[in-house]
Formats: sequence, C-alpha cells, structure tokens
Amino acid sequence: MKFNFRFSNLLGTVYSKGNLTFTPDGDSILSPVGNRITIFDLKNNKSETLPIESQFNITVTEISPDGWLILLVNEEGECLLCNTRSKSIIHRFNFARKVHAVKFSPDGKKFAVCKENKVLLFHAPGKNKEFNPFVLIRTFYGAYDDNVCLDWTSDSKVLIVGSKDMSSRIYATQGFKNLNCYVLGGHSESIIGCFFEKDSLNAYTIGKNGRLNVWESDTELKNLIPKTHDLVETIGPDSDELSVNKTGELEDEVEKNGINDKMEDEDQGENKVQYKKKSKFGIRDALEANVPVALLSCDFHKGNRILVSGFSNGSFLLHELPSFNLIHSLNISQHPVTSCLFNKTGDWIALACQGLGQLLVWEWQSETYVLKQQGHFNNMSQLAYSPSGMYIASGGEDGKVKIWNTLNGQCFVTFNEHNAPITGIQFKSNGQVVCSASLDGTVRAFDLNRYRNFRTFTTPQPVQFSCLSIDSSGELIAAGGFDVFEIFVWSMQIGHLLQTLCGHEGPVSGIAFSPAVHPILASTSWDKTCRTWDVFEGKGSREMYMLSSDALTVCFKPDGKHVAVSTLDAQIVTININEVDQQAIVNTIECKHDLGYSRKDTDKVTAKKMHFGKSFKSLCYTMDGEYIIAGGKSKYICIYNVKEEMLVRRFEISQNKSFDGIDEFLDRRKMTEWGNLDLVEKNPDNELDNNKISLPGVVKGDYSSRVFKPEIQVSCVRFSPTARSWSACTTEGMLTYSLDTSLIFDPFDLDMDITPRTIKSTLDNQDYSLALMQALRLNEDALITQVLEKTPHMTIDIVVDSLSDVYVDKLLAFVANQIEKSAHLEFYLIWSQTVLYKHGNRIKQRAATRLSILCNLEKALTKKSEDLGKICDSNMYSIDYVLSLNKLKNKRKLENGSQNGYNSDQDEEMQSESDKEDNLDSLKTTKNKKLIN
Repeated sequence: MKFNFRFSNLLGTVYSKGNLTFTPDGDSILSPVGNRITIFDLKNNKSETLPIESQFNITVTEISPDGWLILLVNEEGECLLCNTRSKSIIHRFNFARKVHAVKFSPDGKKFAVCKENKVLLFHAPGKNKEFNPFVLIRTFYGAYDDNVCLDWTSDSKVLIVGSKDMSSRIYATQGFKNLNCYVLGGHSESIIGCFFEKDSLNAYTIGKNGRLNVWESDTELKNLIPKTHDLVETIGPDSDELSVNKTGELEDEVEKNGINDKMEDEDQGENKVQYKKKSKFGIRDALEANVPVALLSCDFHKGNRILVSGFSNGSFLLHELPSFNLIHSLNISQHPVTSCLFNKTGDWIALACQGLGQLLVWEWQSETYVLKQQGHFNNMSQLAYSPSGMYIASGGEDGKVKIWNTLNGQCFVTFNEHNAPITGIQFKSNGQVVCSASLDGTVRAFDLNRYRNFRTFTTPQPVQFSCLSIDSSGELIAAGGFDVFEIFVWSMQIGHLLQTLCGHEGPVSGIAFSPAVHPILASTSWDKTCRTWDVFEGKGSREMYMLSSDALTVCFKPDGKHVAVSTLDAQIVTININEVDQQAIVNTIECKHDLGYSRKDTDKVTAKKMHFGKSFKSLCYTMDGEYIIAGGKSKYICIYNVKEEMLVRRFEISQNKSFDGIDEFLDRRKMTEWGNLDLVEKNPDNELDNNKISLPGVVKGDYSSRVFKPEIQVSCVRFSPTARSWSACTTEGMLTYSLDTSLIFDPFDLDMDITPRTIKSTLDNQDYSLALMQALRLNEDALITQVLEKTPHMTIDIVVDSLSDVYVDKLLAFVANQIEKSAHLEFYLIWSQTVLYKHGNRIKQRAATRLSILCNLEKALTKKSEDLGKICDSNMYSIDYVLSLNKLKNKRKLENGSQNGYNSDQDEEMQSESDKEDNLDSLKTTKNKKLIN
C-alpha cells in the first residue's frame, strides 16, 4: 500500500475570520480558514484549500492585480508571499506587530500596509527571483491610533487611510507640489472604511456609528503637480556613475533646488488641494433597529458607485452614492457581518459571518445566491464515507448533519433535526441512506434522494446515545447508551426496537458490526471490557474480553475475523473474535510515544508528564486490513502495520499556534511568578472578541469568557473506500489527505529489458498485449495512456483476454482514473466494460481484497453519469424550447397569411365594384351623347 498522502482539501470550515478577497477576474473568492486559505471557484462550483500553512490564524488577505501573488498576514504580523500558480510560499516577512489592512495599488507596482499608527509603502514583488521581495519605499506617520483601512486612487499616486482616532488622512505616494498630506475629520467614532471615487480625489469616509461623510476636492486628479528634480533623475540606480570633479556642481545644484522649492511652495501655498464636506448621511437610519447597532464592514464599488455596509445585527444595506439612495435592505442572520466585498464587475457581493462561519455570495440585481456555504457552528465530531467514496457525511456538536461532495468540496444538503451533538454517523450499504445518533436520545435515518428524515428510532426511556453502527445488509441499526449502559437494536424497515443488550457496567464507548453474512456485533465500554453479541440469533452475549484499561472505540477488520480496540492507556489491542479469553488477543501496539508531547498554557507540569493522559479516540482499518489509522487527543495521526506492530507513517495535522496543545515547551519569556502571561484576559478589540477561556478539563471552551483558545485534537478519522484518501475531523475542520502521484516512480516486476524505448518499439510492431503488459510493469501514466489509445478498438477483446489477474487489477485501476479525467469517455468505457465482461467472475472471487479499485471505478462512473445526465437534461429543455419557438413562429405566419388573404379579397371586391361604377358612368355618358345628337 502507498503512504505518500498529502494535504488536499479542508472541508467543514468555509470562513474563520479576516477579510475576503476576490480574484482579479471576479470568478473566485479567497476566504481565510484558520491558518490556511480556501479558494472558492464560483463559476465551476468548486473549492480548494491551498497547501499553505501559517503559524497563526490568518486575518488579512490580498491578491495582486495580475492574480499571480497572494499576501497573507496572520494575527502576529507574520506575512506570507505565495504564488497562486505553484501554490507555494515564496517569501516570509515579519512585521512584528498586528497588521489591519494590506492593499495593492491598481497598477500592481506597490502595496501599502497599515501597521499600528503607521502606513508602510513597499515595492510590489516581481515574478523573478529576488533576494528581498519586500523593499520599503517610505513610511507615513501622523495617526494617533491604529490605522485600520486604506484605499488607492485609480492612478496609484494617492492613498487615503482611515484610523481609530476618528480621522482619515490622504497621503501622496510621490512628491506633489500641491498635495503632501491632508486630514479629514468629522467623525465621532473610529473609521471603518474610506474610499476614493473613480478617477477623482473625491472621497467617502464611514464611521463605526454608520456616519457617512462625502468629501469634495477642489482639484482634479490629473491636476496634481509633481515635483521635478534634475538631480533625482541623474542619480538613480539606472544612471551612469558621477565623476569626482562634479561634486561642487552637485552641491550648488542641491542648494539652488532647495531655494527654488521653498519659493515655489510659498507661491503655491494658496493652490494646495483643499477638501470640503459636501454632505453627511446616517447609514443605519434605514435599519429602524430598537437596539443601537454598529457598522463592522463596508465596501465601495467605484464603477457602479454602490456602497455595501454590514452591521452587528446581521443586516446589510446597499446605497447608491453620492445621492445616497437605498437599493436593498436585507438580513442574513442574527450574527454580525464581519466582511463584505464587491467583485470586479460589481454584480456579486460576498458576505461573511465570523460567529456562524458562514460565507455568502449574493447577486444583488437578480436577488439570488451564487454561493451559500456554512460550516458547523461548533466542532465537528463524526464523519463517514459513502460506499462509493464520493460523499462524506459529517456530524457536529451543533446537532447538524452535513453531506459534502469530495470532488468539489461543497456541502449540498444539511439536516437540522437533531437538538444535541452528533455522536455517531454511518452510511447504509447502498449509499442512499445516512443514519446518525445524538445525545438528544434519537437515532435518525435520512433519505439522500428526497432529502428528508424518513425514520426516527427512539427508546422507551430517554437515553443519550454515544455510538452507532449499521450491519452490512442494512436491516439492523444499533446504538450504545452513554448514561444507560445498554445497547439498543432496531429494524431499519419497520423502525421497531427489536432487543436491548445488557451486560456492560459503564458507558458504551463504541460498537461495530462485522462485515460478514451473519454479522457479529462488537462493543466496548469504560468497564475495561470488549464484548461480542450474536444479534441475529438472539442469543445475547457471546464472549467477553478483559482489557488493561478503559476502552474508547472499536472497529472491525474487513475480513470480519479481528477487531481493533483503543484503550485509555494508549494501546491498540487486536482481538480474534473466534477465540476465547486471553488467547484471543493477537497483538498489542504501544502508541504512547507516537502521540507526541504537547503542553497547554494552563498546564503546571511538563509535556512529558502530561502525555500519560493521551490516547487514540478513533480507529479505522485500511481496505486490505493490513494497516490501521488512528487519531485522538494529539496533533498527530498515525498509521500502523498491524502484523508487525510498527508505526509506518505519522502526519502532523496542524502547525497553528492559535490552538492550545501545539507546542512542546512554553515560552519562558511569558512565564512570571504569577503564571503565564497568555492566561491574562485582555480587553477585546471589538465585541466579536468578547466571547470565549477554557475551564479545567474542558476542550470546547467557556463561552462566557473573553478569550477562547481551543485545544487541537482529532475526534474521528476514516479511510476512503477507494483507498486513495482519508479524512479526519479536527479542531480546525475536516482535513482530507490524498495520494500524491505527481512525482512518484513506482514500477512493478521491473527488469532491465523494460524501457520506454522497448515499449514504443513493441507498440510499433502492433503487439498490443505485450506492450500493455510492459507499460503496466513500468507503471508510467503517460506510457500506459499512449499504449491504450493506440490500441484499435476492434482488438480490445483480444488484448484484455490475454491479461492475467495481476495486470487486470492494475488496468482496471488505471481505467477508473482515466474515466474521471480523460476526454475519450466512450473509449475508456469500452475498456472497462470489456475487462468486467471477460474477467468478472475472477474479480468477484477476490472482490474483498480489490474493493478499493471497484469503489474507485464506481465513483468515476457515477460522477460521469451525473454530469452527462445534467447536460442531456439541459439539451432536452433547450431543444423543446427551440421546437416550441418554431411552432409559435409558424403559427404566427399562418395567422398573418390568412389575414393578408382576407385583406386582398376585400381589395378585389372593392376594385370590382369601382370598375362596375366606372362602366355605368361611361354607359350613361354615351347614352346622353346619343340623345343630344
């Protein structure tokens, strides 16, 4: 089995804190999730978390105008410069203080940083390698408190900076004769946003109390007069070196220029840029709230002149400026809107709520949602893969059950029926039903076709359920009690309670059905025992196995003969359920030293003393049953070889020091005779920080305290049925690790004669069977693809028939991957159909050991079927629309034709009548002439 797993995605957390950023094309949005960054592709409906990790939670994000570079700044002022193409960190820079805002200039040549009461102006990094990408140009002073927001003019020459000292300052980034620095006041609370108009020096400033001031400049942007110095032009990095004999001339010129500048400044003192307050408005007047609300975020789109503002009561408003006409007034939740942003065109508005972890993208013209995602309000506690590996079900301590698509990372359905934390979740074998157990005393079954709760399982007396399991046939569902030490078994079809299993003397910590035809139920408890039950025959307890410590969880090996149990003393015990007493214990894995050492801020003893209380809370076998993955009260997830009792691979899930329990040693500089300085409660910067410190023994946090530092841990870990990925529920969300196949050379049964040149010559000789076997042995994707696609489709039957079982498995795994990403869909479907038709019986015999390949194939086929089904349905509706349009057009033609025919008949009748009258008149005149004659 391969173990080159790498971080691939983060699910369950869509927004943590900080500002949102749209990409320059406006089709994707960057959202900070803890110490990582997630990119949501709004056009393709996908999300991807970059494999970039900071040491603390990210609070400020900014992307360059060309979309190549991303600046990420965390809580401690550490900045990461990242490349969006390679998805890697290029440079690290420490500002050493908290940073409130970072913004690139519109031309992409500079960027400004708001650090404390200063504004730092840097040269923007280029695309070439540089020793120091961050080159400081100058620093702007003047504010009496922290600067919190900034904006550039359209020509990248002037900055406006808002501060907590209730004023805004306008700085010239280069020398101008009529503008250096200008201060705008008029606010009674700190500034939240300040913006320039497009191609203008007119400005808007917004305060925390919702006060909007409109400032009008008496000077156009193009009328700024730059200072010109011949000396500056001659002395530069690109100019020639100056000779020694010109020193006196230079000094004289400097003196002359200085005198001229003073005279020009005196002459043009009256022509300096001046601002006047044109108007002022109250933004929150439109809310009509009984309780005063604070404005927390705002953004201004210069092209459309529209202002969006988010408030602490969950409302947001849209105004047209400068006339201040209200366009929309909506409420998205009861939690504060901490970030709002327009995209490039101004059609979409991104809104984020830190309290809910919610991210919305709203199209304000059509009033529809482009994206609506929300993570679990509290920690995620449980997860389960669907049998195909395409979906993941997650359960949280907020009582919600969410279903995630592993291909695009999006949550597509949420069930809110539970009223207490989820303690167990599992899919039915057909993948159409997911069941969950909760501390509210119910076990619920959800239909994934109709998205409804179709069955609820309860007990005669209220019981808090601690674990859940479904048998392989899907007929029985069992749950263990936390306050009542019993196991309850229901029928899935009728929903009746069939039996109650008694015998445990402590809370039931884990239950699992064996994957056999007549499954055996295994259960563990805090009474230091593991029991097996014969549920179908109704004989009750079969065997009881004594353990060295309290049992925490249990899982079955895929063959159904062994169970693995994790104990409180950090051991993994493997038990043969067909044996009795101590003979049943096959092996014991000591995991105490693999859990690692860590020390929390509140710990009074060292990390080595504290690690005795650590253990694994979740176990899962791989599909072949040779390895087991474990996670628990540690920042490490371990994979063990069960037979050898050996650690194979250990993954560190996080380096985020914003969590507790990351460091092994505490910072001695913060240790005083009164304790750790980190435990001192600080005054919050705003009302959002006013919510959360951990009580002794509580890892979820005390929400009545000011500061909350959650402890890093793993609550659940599961392998995918495809064996190509695994996921873990951690404090920061659901981490997904996948196999990295980018730069891996993994040949099979290789000898000296098998080379790419040999394979190509064999292929040129039209010996397709031998070429395919050689390519599979070399195991290079490009060569296998070349051999398969050069094989004529008429000879696929003959080639597949000549392959042995070893090559069939490798070919089927490769075809499953190609179906998912190749454009030659029908060609690879023919290959998969032929393989299953020719070797179906032998594949069925070894299906238990090759289940991951079959699950991967099923996942690829299901995904393609759904995609093609959507395209076909769309085409059918389009064709129906065109046909109906054509019928309507023909009908109108017929109506117009009949009407034209009726009009022509009338014209002919009128013409004939007029002809008759003319003839009568002519006859009358001839008669009169005759009478006269």
